[in-house]
Amino acid sequence: MPVEFISAVHPNPATEGDPTAGSGIDVDYARRYARALDDGGFDYTLVTYHSAAPDALQLAQFVAHHTERIKPVLAHRPGVVFPTHAARALATLDRISAGRLVVHIISGGNDEEQRREGDYLSKSERYARSDEYIRILRGVWEADGPLSHEGPYYRFEGFRSDVTPHHGTIPISVGGSSEDAYRVGGQQGDIFGLWGEPLKETAEQIASVNAYADAAGRPRPRIWVSFRPIIAPTDELAWEKAHRTLGAVKTNHAERAKRRHYPAVGRGTPANVGSQRLLAVAERGEVHDRCLWTAPAAATNAAGASTALVGSPETVAKALLDYVDIGCELLSIRGYDPLNDAIDYGRHVLPLVRQELAHRAATSAA
Repeated sequence: MPVEFISAVHPNPATEGDPTAGSGIDVDYARRYARALDDGGFDYTLVTYHSAAPDALQLAQFVAHHTERIKPVLAHRPGVVFPTHAARALATLDRISAGRLVVHIISGGNDEEQRREGDYLSKSERYARSDEYIRILRGVWEADGPLSHEGPYYRFEGFRSDVTPHHGTIPISVGGSSEDAYRVGGQQGDIFGLWGEPLKETAEQIASVNAYADAAGRPRPRIWVSFRPIIAPTDELAWEKAHRTLGAVKTNHAERAKRRHYPAVGRGTPANVGSQRLLAVAERGEVHDRCLWTAPAAATNAAGASTALVGSPETVAKALLDYVDIGCELLSIRGYDPLNDAIDYGRHVLPLVRQELAHRAATSAA
């Protein structure tokens, strides 16, 4: 399958550098942002989930309505709604978007955040529940009659849905950096998401996911890896911009943590393994491989995807191709100035990556 690009929807202008710029949903901004991704050549856009954020399902429908081709990757948290209802709602949205939907299952890495919505399961139990949840979703979408189920977390009898996905099913993505995540992703995922670590560690994680897929006798998931590129016309200018960006992020991180209800710097080791891994990489060095920069992760206590690729468009494109070479097919790039960066990536980075891949394909064919 082709290498494709992912961004992430921003419902308002707030950023890590200026968390006071907006809150909730700014309809005009969200529409402009979604259209910029569509026009810029992105293939997918993540619609994130958080207990305090605008409703992700409705935002994904908004994106689908205001774009022509980009595919919403809807972050969906098991435990909030019953899986039969979710299967019907997701199939409805997939029909509305003419088959563009992808569902990204987030089991939850932070107990505090989970309990805000009444979820008191342990992390390992949450992943076990996600496994059952995915099986139910696919069972409902593929059933040709009433479906009953009895499992550790869900029980129902005689459910049927009059709406089915546009293509018969919906691609399911799983993410994480724990052994539970690798297991569920390898056994159930069509896509598996990773945060941007150095090439060696990323390759090791891919191998772990693939081992579970191979043992289950199913196709290996497509690998999705996430970065926060910082680009400028030259490498030197990009690093100057990177340090300015880092200064703004450091200055405003406490305010953003308060507004977004994330644990602030100084509250100890993050609960989720992905953040722990990013912080461990940052401790080993600020720059890895070609241009992977870990300082933003250290500055934010790795609250989400936070490692950057810094350099000219040519340098960043080469770095992204390094990850393609180890098996990554989905490249997630989202900036610290989201809208302007998305426009710049569409103009200057995506074409370089696609041009090189086309050259490789033509050379191979020849």
